[in-house]
Amino acid sequence: MPDEAAMSSVYPVIGEAGFVRLVAAFYQQVPADEILGPMYPPHELAAAEKRLRDFLVYRFGGPQRYLEERGHPRLRMRHAPFEISAAARDRWVTLMNRAIEEAAIPAHVVTIVQPFLAETATFLINR
Repeated sequence: MPDEAAMSSVYPVIGEAGFVRLVAAFYQQVPADEILGPMYPPHELAAAEKRLRDFLVYRFGGPQRYLEERGHPRLRMRHAPFEISAAARDRWVTLMNRAIEEAAIPAHVVTIVQPFLAETATFLINR
């Protein structure tokens, strides 16, 4: 996983707009996906998008809205109600990688963001 200095260097490079593009590109793919789509009720998509965006902004050196609104991330606890298999993890990473490309995230930032996302997704497998 990238070190803290590398992690906190992302937000100053891509800013809020970069995270908005990234997370929007990810969630545009979710409803039609046969694995992830059923995990996200349509009425929850906007809230899920905001939570992920705020989490990534916080984790990569931006404003700490996520912590202010939700407290410590507690990712395993928050994701425990959802059946996250290796297949779901792999699909999440695939869709996120597509979103990274679509959002035109700079290559040097991708080398920091991709490993974090993949490792975090693996950490959340619970089935």
